[in-house]
Amino acid sequence: MAEVSEVLMSVLSTIRVPRPGDRVHKDECALSFSSPESEGGLYVCMNSFLGFGSQYVDRHHTRSGQRAYLHIIRTRKAPEDDNNSGSGDPPKKKPTRLAIGIEGGFNVEQDQYEEEVKVVLFPDRQEVTADDLTAMPDVVRERVSLAMAGLMSADSVSHALQVQQWDGEVRAESRHAAELKQLDNGVKIPPSGWRCEVCDLQENLWMNLTDGRVFCGRRYFDGSGGNNHALLHFQQTGHPLAVKLGTITPDGADVYSYDEDDMVLDPKLPQHLAHFGIDMMTMEKTERTMTELEIAVNQRVGEWEVIQESGATLQPLSGPGLTGMKNLGNSCYLNSVMQVIFTVPDFQSKYVSNIDKIFDDAPSDPTQDFKTQVAKLGYGLLSGEYSKPALDPGEGAEASTEPRGDQVGIAPRMFKALVGRGHPEFSTNRQQDAQEFLLHFINMVERNCRSGANPSEAFRFLVEERIVCQQSQKAKYTQRVDYILQLPVPMDQATNTEELHEAERRREEADSSGAPPPSPVRAKIPFTACMAALSEPETLTDFWSSAVQAKTTATKTTRFASFPDHLVIQVKKFTFGQDWVPKKLDVSIDVPDTLNLSTLRGAGQQPGEELLPELAPPPLMTPDVEVKGILGSHGNEEDDSLYSPLLSPVLDDSTVSQLCEMGFPLEACRKAVYYTGNTGIDAAMNWVMGHMDDPDFSAPLVLPGTSSAPGTTPTESVSEEHLATIVSMGFSRDQATRALRATSNVLERAVDWIFSHLDDLESMEVSEGGRSAAESEGAREPPPGPKVRDGPGKYELFAFISHMGTSTMCGHYVCHIKKDQQWVIFNDQKVCASEKPPKDLGYLYFYRRVTE
Repeated sequence: MAEVSEVLMSVLSTIRVPRPGDRVHKDECALSFSSPESEGGLYVCMNSFLGFGSQYVDRHHTRSGQRAYLHIIRTRKAPEDDNNSGSGDPPKKKPTRLAIGIEGGFNVEQDQYEEEVKVVLFPDRQEVTADDLTAMPDVVRERVSLAMAGLMSADSVSHALQVQQWDGEVRAESRHAAELKQLDNGVKIPPSGWRCEVCDLQENLWMNLTDGRVFCGRRYFDGSGGNNHALLHFQQTGHPLAVKLGTITPDGADVYSYDEDDMVLDPKLPQHLAHFGIDMMTMEKTERTMTELEIAVNQRVGEWEVIQESGATLQPLSGPGLTGMKNLGNSCYLNSVMQVIFTVPDFQSKYVSNIDKIFDDAPSDPTQDFKTQVAKLGYGLLSGEYSKPALDPGEGAEASTEPRGDQVGIAPRMFKALVGRGHPEFSTNRQQDAQEFLLHFINMVERNCRSGANPSEAFRFLVEERIVCQQSQKAKYTQRVDYILQLPVPMDQATNTEELHEAERRREEADSSGAPPPSPVRAKIPFTACMAALSEPETLTDFWSSAVQAKTTATKTTRFASFPDHLVIQVKKFTFGQDWVPKKLDVSIDVPDTLNLSTLRGAGQQPGEELLPELAPPPLMTPDVEVKGILGSHGNEEDDSLYSPLLSPVLDDSTVSQLCEMGFPLEACRKAVYYTGNTGIDAAMNWVMGHMDDPDFSAPLVLPGTSSAPGTTPTESVSEEHLATIVSMGFSRDQATRALRATSNVLERAVDWIFSHLDDLESMEVSEGGRSAAESEGAREPPPGPKVRDGPGKYELFAFISHMGTSTMCGHYVCHIKKDQQWVIFNDQKVCASEKPPKDLGYLYFYRRVTE
């Protein structure tokens, strides 16, 4: 022990006590998915607080020279009855509040585990327990004891990211409550015996606080719940507030505001209820509140009853490439996308085959390195090390040894935190669109693969757009890069139109008679009809033709300029109704196993075809504005240098007003109308919905030809801080300056811009004299185009991602992947052989090129 004491004394200066703000990784290895529950436990560096599994701790010791590690081993306690533990401890309290980290909320402490903690000194792996420290010098005992206690009491990074103190019951006061108008219609509500006025349902009933009418609540994503009649009543009348019958007690009730789309507080609830004859003081609760329903859902983590293939008939699979992923809270979109990504050979060879080199080249904090975390995830999915059946934690030793259908799997916490950092949506635990996440991930790969192999090239292809002026018959060709083919859904091409009309007729009859609604009928759309809609010419009614120097009609045809190795097809199921409420098209499409897109290859300029002249359209101006420079008090009429294109654009005020009335910022509405060429509310609304996540969504409109907002000048100096940030990423000062000026000095936009213009920027390599290559005499060659692969347009289906629910913001994602000629379903931690893969109900389809 004296020898160990001397070693501790020699490394005492490297042992730190965690301070507020320190990132403590004590739940997960930085380079693998090992945890304190894994075989061998987890070693936490007592200086950097990084965690390492037993297979990587020696590597870290060798590279860093750190010798002292806190070794944490967790073992699961024997299962106990929640009400009578038998240990003398009080029974566990069930959650009564939709909250985390506060009284009554979900208990996030790891009290189901027993922990063994000790200090291990490398390279000889000498062990020191808390009891051993009592016999050591005071200075050693105090420092090491404080460090051990500090590490064990500190919140781990994963804990801080995922289970921060949160209260889902905090509700705001409704803006309608204080001045709510109630109709004097004589309606009196009895204390019981309620039914929906439309469909006769006797549960999940809501009384509108304006007119006292009673309707059923929303239909849930799995088909349960009500029939949406309370919501329909609001849409027809505009009466905003409703109270859930059966939740009224002297302490309050569930009140929902359809206008504010949230649970709210109604400080005048007693008066509003009394208006319809309801005395709060005499009411008793007969139904679960919305909070209790949400708690029940959160306690059923892992259950999924609406997936068509769930059930005992599916054979669980495990092994290399068959690893499940834990759902971290609405992270099924990420799980599904990454499962498919790592079936693509480019991503396997880039990140998994080179994992040793990636780990060797990793920075001192590998948790913050994109390449390291992607490699870690890829190896975790493909190696099979974590593809082990989960044990049933039920009562009794015999039950605990039987495997369940799901796996232990991997929890991609570090990966999710890293790829979502700074993103307004992917940094949250809300459900997201799998297609948007796929593009976000590809964008991050592009940013991090400026040199060396770029696996996202597997998806990259060129699109050729041919626009023909109908007046001059001259054409214009443009090319753009894309990664996903968006497939339209022509609902008017359904093959079961009569069945759909009959179903709609029965639904209307049920609504008018109060009968239960009939079972919905799904529209059947031929895949060939979708492809025809994709390839047919689009009519442009307000096309400015440089040949006739005026607006005219043109046709636009879209074709492939190249075919990628792997083609992603997105079925455009998500759209907006006439009221601009997002909705999902319930359709079945006979998506084929093989595709031949050769007929959709673009041919470029045709023989004898004339091209439109390269002339820019005139600037948009209001009729009463003269073409003058912005002189003011700073210029004179002879000073042409002060002439500026900052002129007032012609905007349809009525369209701008309609958008503003929907709650969107004024400048965003102006930009929507401007960039859609005053073509109406539909086009402008589509622009708004497609750009809501832009960092400059609410920024002032910047007209073409400038990089400045009104009131500034195009030559405005860029931020030195932003310049330094971009230069630190490996770009030149000229390149950084160009990016910032092109994006109005917005750093996030500049970074996105610079990575989307890499090929253009290659011609700006800085010479020794400080000028860019583009400015030097030798840089006369045009920049090369984007690097794309090309080959035959023949493909076979190898994966698809399906979505269940009414919107991308809710529901659930699963993916099916073809492994060795067998379809496999990946449903978070459940990995099973698929018997009937629902290929007609997919959202994202993944095809690979077939080589002859």
